[in-house]
Amino acid sequence: MERTVTTVIDREKCIGCGLCVRVCPSRTITMQDDKAMVTGTTSLSCGHCAAVCPADAVRVNAIDAGTSLFNTFHGDDAWLPHGDYDTVRLVRLMGSRRSCRNYLDSPVSRALLEDLVKIGITAPSGTNSQLWTFTLLPTRKEVLAFGDRIAAFFRKLNRMSENRYVRGFLKLVGRAELDTYYREYHDSVEEALTEWEQLGVDRLFHGATAAIIVGSEPGASCPREDALLAAQNILLAAHSVGLGSCLIGFAVEAMKRDITIKRFLGIPDSEKVYAVIALGYPDEQYRRITGRKKYVQRYFDA
Repeated sequence: MERTVTTVIDREKCIGCGLCVRVCPSRTITMQDDKAMVTGTTSLSCGHCAAVCPADAVRVNAIDAGTSLFNTFHGDDAWLPHGDYDTVRLVRLMGSRRSCRNYLDSPVSRALLEDLVKIGITAPSGTNSQLWTFTLLPTRKEVLAFGDRIAAFFRKLNRMSENRYVRGFLKLVGRAELDTYYREYHDSVEEALTEWEQLGVDRLFHGATAAIIVGSEPGASCPREDALLAAQNILLAAHSVGLGSCLIGFAVEAMKRDITIKRFLGIPDSEKVYAVIALGYPDEQYRRITGRKKYVQRYFDA
C-alpha cells in the first residue's frame, strides 16, 4: 500500500503549536526546536495535519486539490465543527432517500456524475487506502448494453439451475448455492428475462439513464467496506441533487462470477466490484418517511 511521505511544512509559517503532531495517526511529524518537522518514513496522506494547522503551514502533496472542486455547485472548505449541524435535516435526508424503480427519460449530465464521485470519496476508508474505483455509465445506451450482458449471464445461470442432476451433485459436495438460487430466484428471474427480451421491460435498472459502478483496486485493507461507504455517500448526494438511485445487487453478483462483463466495461481483472448504482431523475414522489423494521440492539457492560 502506498505510504510515501508527501507532507511539507513551511517552517517560516509554523508557529510551533504542535497540533499537527497530536492528530497525525502515522507519527510522520515531530517537534524539533519548537517547530514541526517531517521526520517519519511513512504517511497515510490523510491531511489531518493540513486541516488542523492554524497557520496554514502544512501541505500534503498526495492530496489532489481538484477532488474538492465541483462542476455543479460551489463547495465550502470550512470545517464543520462537531455538533454544528441540523440533525433533524440530516435524518430527514437519510430517511427520505428510497430505492427508485421509476425513472424519467431525462439524461444525467457527466458533470453531475463526476460530482457524485467526488462526494463519494469524502467517505472514510480503511487505513486511508482510498483505492476505490468508479466506472461511469453516462447514458441509457451504456446502461442497456450493460444490462444485456447481465441478462445473458442470468439466462445461462437459469438454464444451468434447471438441471436437477447438476444441482443435486453440487449440493452433495457442499455447494448448495445453485439449488438455493433455483428455489428462491429462478422463477422471478425467468419472468424478468422474458419481459426484457420480448417486451423491453427493464426490471434490472428500472429505466435508469445512468449508473456508477463502485469497486476497488487490490491492496486496500477493507475494500468492500470502503466501496460501500462511498456508495452510501453517492446515494444520499444523489437524492440531495434531485436524482433517484437504486443499488443493483444482481449486477454485482453477475460481475463477480463472469469476468467478461468487467472486461466489456473496461474494468481491469484485478479490480473487484462491490456496488452498482442506478441513477436518473425519478418518476415517483412520496409523502412521508416510513421507518424501518425492528432491529437487534444490545449493550455490553463490563
